[in-house]
Amino acid sequence: MLPNVIQNMTNTVVIYTTVTCPYCKMAKAFFKEHNIEFVEKDVTSDPVAQQEMIKKSDQLAVPVIDVGGQIIVGFQQGKLKELLGIS
Repeated sequence: MLPNVIQNMTNTVVIYTTVTCPYCKMAKAFFKEHNIEFVEKDVTSDPVAQQEMIKKSDQLAVPVIDVGGQIIVGFQQGKLKELLGIS
């Protein structure tokens, strides 16, 4: 279990969200359930974050999740578990 903890500490997680996005809420709940620290950027109130999200993903859809430079569009639980070392 220790390697997963170490891996989680080295992966910076940033989630780009909107207040009305149900998948954003699901992703944040997933991170909290697995004790994953994350930075949330609300693209509805932060135009700089919105441009950052578009540059990273070429998407306007949310959530966009950046795990240590790996970009995931949407809440893809399996992919997040893989990137974060969660079994």
